[in-house]
Order: sequence, then structure tokens, then C-alpha cells
Amino acid sequence: MDEIISVELFGIRVDEPIVSLTDLIVSFLCFLFFYKLHKSAQGGMTIMYFKYYFLIMGIATTFGGLVGHAFYYELSKSWKLLGWIISMVAIMLIERAAIEHTQMVLKKKYIKILRVVNLVEFAIFLGLTLYTVDFFYVQLHSGYGLMFVVLTIEFLLFLKTKNEASKYIMAGIGFAALSALTFSTQFSIHEWFNYLSLSHIWMAVATVFIYLGVTKISVAKKKKLAVS
Repeated sequence: MDEIISVELFGIRVDEPIVSLTDLIVSFLCFLFFYKLHKSAQGGMTIMYFKYYFLIMGIATTFGGLVGHAFYYELSKSWKLLGWIISMVAIMLIERAAIEHTQMVLKKKYIKILRVVNLVEFAIFLGLTLYTVDFFYVQLHSGYGLMFVVLTIEFLLFLKTKNEASKYIMAGIGFAALSALTFSTQFSIHEWFNYLSLSHIWMAVATVFIYLGVTKISVAKKKKLAVS
């Protein structure tokens, strides 16, 4: 295990300061984009789910930066588990946002099926995480939700409608995949800026692209192209 780097600020020990800071950068962006969407005139279920994805992911990454890294030495693993669960809720919300986005092309009966699958899948991964207390299932849920559900849906929407929103969201998911790859390979630039810090930077870029995609979703101009 790599040695944990610590600094002391105003007499308070802070572990993994750069890792914590980059987590908080993602948090700031998530809260900012939640605020912007909340203040915007955009409405509809798709926007609502994306909006609350940003809010919950902001809470999750704040939790990760402060509880999971900076001050973890003062806490038990159960606190880290709480942060994992919050992040899983965020992934469930972005999946649901993508599902609602399919109203552009899918009939309601198919959307209802996808909604049920979304809840069942979340319950399974949550149960596995609680039973094992293993971050692997959090990662697996994130990979499934972003790569299999969101990316697949937005790719199919882009093929069928060529809408700008899907293009930006897919780019965001691509950067999220780069974040996951950095994490899994543990590719580090420096001991102070390790694979965790770098993966957070990629996640910040992913957050920006996803937000840009959401801003291009025009509820009023949606064209429902029903498919059988």
C-alpha cells in the first residue's frame, strides 16, 4: 500500500490533500451545475433527474474528499460506506435521466420497463455492497450505469435523432471511463498527484461535458419518434 501523504493546516492533520482537493473540485462543479439547472427555465423529468444527479454526486464527492480521504483517520469504514451509497444513488439518477431522455424515441410501455429495471439493478448492487462492504460493487455499479445504460441509450438516441445533447453526454461518459481506467491501472504522475487525483480530474471534465449536454436538451422542441 502506498504511504499516505499528510499535511497539517492550522494544527489539523489532513491526509491525501491533493486527492481531497480534486474530489472537492468535482463537488464544486456538481453543486454549481445543480444551481444553474435549478435556476434555469428548463423543465421535465429528464432535466429533473440530471439536476438531482449533480446534487447527489456533489454530496458524494464532498463526502469522499473529506470523510473518505482527508479525515478518514478519525472515522470508521462505515462512514466511507455511507459515501459509497450516496454515489450509487447518484448513478441511479443519471441512469434514470437517460431513460427519461428516451421519450424522444420510445413508447411509454418501454420506458416503464426500463424504470423498473433501473430500480431492480440498483437494489441488487446496493445489497451486494452492504453485504460485502466491498468498493468493487460500487465500481461495478458505476461502470454498468454509465457505460452500459447511459452511454448505450445516448448513443442510440444520437444515431436516431443526431441531437447535440447526446453527443456531449457521450463525451462526458468517455471522460468518466478514462477516470475509471486511471483508477484501475493506478497510473500516477507523482506521489502528490497520484492516480486518485488524476481520476478526479477526468471526472471533473466528464461533469462539465455532461452538464453541457443537459443544457442542450430542449424539452419544448422534443420530437417523439415512437418506435414499436
